[in-house]
Amino acid sequence: MDKKAKKRIEVLRGKIKKLQQRLAGAKEQEDEPGEVEQIEQEIAKHLDEIQSLKNS
Repeated sequence: MDKKAKKRIEVLRGKIKKLQQRLAGAKEQEDEPGEVEQIEQEIAKHLDEIQSLKNS
């Protein structure tokens, strides 16, 4: 894994951390319908990207 991939993984982990905080808040206070699912999809997308970077 090169430096660029490591940096991208680091950035994605930061995004996932922020999204998990948003997800916790969205689950407590469901104001917008579909927000929880949208956040969960974003987290899954980032996790998939991390996995593909690790495998390459």
